[in-house]
Amino acid sequence: MQWEKVVETKICKHCQTSFLITDKDLEFYQKVSPIFNWVKYPIPAPTLCPDCRQQRRASWRNEFKYYSRKCDKCEKNLISVHNHLVNFPVFCQKCWWWDNDSDLNYWRDFDFTRPFFEQFNDLQNNVPKISMINDDWINSENSEYCYNFSYWKNNYLITTAWHAEDSMYCQYWWYFKYNIDCNLIFNSEIAYECMWWGNIYNCFFVQDSNDCNNCFLWIDLKWCSDCFWCIGLRNKKYHIFNKKYTEIDYKIKIKDYFQWSYNKLQTLKKEFYDFSLKYPHIATHQNNCTNCIGDRLNNCKNVLGNNIYSWENCKYYWWGADNPRTSYDILIWWNHDLWYESIVPDNTYQACFTNYCFKSKFVFYSDNCFNCLNIFWCIWLRDKSYCILNKQYSKEQYEELVPKIIEHMKKTWEWWEFFPSSISPFWYNETVAMEYFPISNEKALKEDFNWSTYEVPFPKVSKIIPASKLPDNISDIPEDILNRAIECEVTKKPFKIIAQELEFYRKHNLPVPRRHPNQRHLDRMTLRNPRKLFTRICDKCSIDIETTYSLDKSEIVYCEECYNKEVY
Repeated sequence: MQWEKVVETKICKHCQTSFLITDKDLEFYQKVSPIFNWVKYPIPAPTLCPDCRQQRRASWRNEFKYYSRKCDKCEKNLISVHNHLVNFPVFCQKCWWWDNDSDLNYWRDFDFTRPFFEQFNDLQNNVPKISMINDDWINSENSEYCYNFSYWKNNYLITTAWHAEDSMYCQYWWYFKYNIDCNLIFNSEIAYECMWWGNIYNCFFVQDSNDCNNCFLWIDLKWCSDCFWCIGLRNKKYHIFNKKYTEIDYKIKIKDYFQWSYNKLQTLKKEFYDFSLKYPHIATHQNNCTNCIGDRLNNCKNVLGNNIYSWENCKYYWWGADNPRTSYDILIWWNHDLWYESIVPDNTYQACFTNYCFKSKFVFYSDNCFNCLNIFWCIWLRDKSYCILNKQYSKEQYEELVPKIIEHMKKTWEWWEFFPSSISPFWYNETVAMEYFPISNEKALKEDFNWSTYEVPFPKVSKIIPASKLPDNISDIPEDILNRAIECEVTKKPFKIIAQELEFYRKHNLPVPRRHPNQRHLDRMTLRNPRKLFTRICDKCSIDIETTYSLDKSEIVYCEECYNKEVY
């Protein structure tokens, strides 16, 4: 980044590509390094490049592969991100959160003759894991089949969201209602197949747009309403194909387009894509940002990352919001400071190499710990302090032992590394890593990732209808569809339409989907550019730009200055 000075070029020990270390990076690593008995134990520069570090963290997160199993404590039937083949116990929400007396029962002494990660894996295979991680399941209502949420009501198959209501099949972020099949949107109500940013109302098939309502099939609109099939508009109303109409003419003409059938909709979406290629696209989407590198950044300063809202002095992030400060290498986050190499740090301060540790301080190498202070190498602790491998110590014992363990980890080359993928509780091919860093079975095993050929058996359904046999119009879909399963036109996996979902389609005259929810998610993922910047020239002024559009993409790409002149 332009205000930093490169001090070292390193070679990634995993992929052998080169990556840079700057003076600001070294300042951060020093700042986040722990201190015990007035001695600082430095965290050195990473040995993996930013992409490989992100891949390693992503291999610890499963968002969409759900399994039917029983709670290993109360034997209640449940849905879990862990199947019946895992080595560790899996508890339902109630048993996991309320069994407060047993988290220290799994303790063990540190063994200085063995590597740390080997000992941590032993602990992990004995400590119960939660079926679906949710940090506020008590205050959420009728949202049992959802993952990583808080403050929910009447939601179904949603992952990683906060303050959501009456929504289905959505992924990321917060404050939305009556949304279906959406990704990365916030402050939205009545949205269908919408992606990236928010403040939208009654919108369908929308990408990269803010502060809009009553719009259908559009890309990069801001402060617009009543627009159909448009791209790159600002503060417009009553537009079709980027052409302005009077209110009366718009309403007359739009009636012809809203007589939906499934086949007609697929044709329109293809035509809209072809139409969008005639108009310029901005190199990267940044709104109210200063000194930032990345795509889809909003209200940020000194940030390198993607899909971020309100950050400062942060690098190598994916997804998140609400004022994190001075942190590096985070996957999913919310309101934290001085974090490094972690997954979902939420309302936390100074912690490194952690997974789902919420509302805690000074936490290192820990997993699923909440309201904790000064813990190392722990799993499933609540309201605890001065613990190592789930064993309780006095403050003096803790501060004496931790430095010795750190010195041991230095000798085994583990101290500055995140948990290896080889001890992840998930198989690589069921994790987020497979979405963003797809690899083959052979390559996964060669590179020490977990992999499994296990497939969930198709559910036994007495009534099933192939997607190709569904009526083309929603008005012809019978009520009996709720008692049937639909065979996905791509994967052949059966899926069901639930009552609230059918009501939404009917109310908005939308055809019933022909594809399984997981396949629809993958379809949306194909619409996004890679989380990588390419160097090319602006198609207007020919200056060098960095963009997520590679040279082989068909889109016309402008620098920010040329693009703004075009749309404003």
